[in-house]
Amino acid sequence: MIDTTDTSIPEGDEQRLRLDVEKDGIGVLTLCRPAKLNAWSWESSRQLGVLADRIRFDDRIRVVLLRAEGRAFCAGIDVTAPGGGIEGESGSARSRAYYEGIRWVHERFAAFARLPQPVVAAVRGYCLGFGFEFALMADIRIAADDAVFALPEAQLGVAVDAGGDLRIAREAGAGWAKFLALTGRRIEADTAWRLGLLQQVVPGDELERSARDVAQEIAANAPLAVQSVKRDIDAYADAGLDAALDRVAMSAALTLTSDDATEGFTAKARRRPPDFKGA
Repeated sequence: MIDTTDTSIPEGDEQRLRLDVEKDGIGVLTLCRPAKLNAWSWESSRQLGVLADRIRFDDRIRVVLLRAEGRAFCAGIDVTAPGGGIEGESGSARSRAYYEGIRWVHERFAAFARLPQPVVAAVRGYCLGFGFEFALMADIRIAADDAVFALPEAQLGVAVDAGGDLRIAREAGAGWAKFLALTGRRIEADTAWRLGLLQQVVPGDELERSARDVAQEIAANAPLAVQSVKRDIDAYADAGLDAALDRVAMSAALTLTSDDATEGFTAKARRRPPDFKGA
């Protein structure tokens, strides 16, 4: 895997996320690997955790604007590297390593989702897999009309591993969570809005301005009141989420080490239909 104790943010090609603190109380968190469609990785999770810790204690930041460079918010993970650096001498050892690795990712995501400052996400283009799950951790989601959302994990032979299906169940109901996660179907921005997964849909050339306008409205309000409102609503909405996420980590570990996962990722990379055996 990676050095999970590293608290640095590299420059250049190794930088996955960038934080810019602006004078109006907005902290702009940018996914900054447009050539890779901002694909997610273990390193992305590490950098997110580092930056979430910085944001949490920075009194200059009253609201976070989450955005992405390029034509996609995040197209998911790199399907050509299914192992992700996880190794073990046996299937059970690999499952245990994946379980702890996914729990570690959950902890990084929790640091972000539980920031005291509200997060406004501006989503354009592909928002798939981990990208969709990441966007669902924001408090307010605004999407361009070209945005496309999906949880395609089951098509690759693995469980949804960061709680995106749970958050869809919270926002849109269990039926829609199952429909999207079990089929892997893609939905457009208008459909996501009708399901309550988005708060606004705007033309692509208005996305940045619209999301910033909302962020500025929030930043202009009393910080203690804003943070109290977020904390209280989350306490109600997220009741039971921690226990469910631990089950998610175990499901992800077992499916990621299955033969079906190997077949799913291989078939995706070779652009052929998978032949799943249930093993």
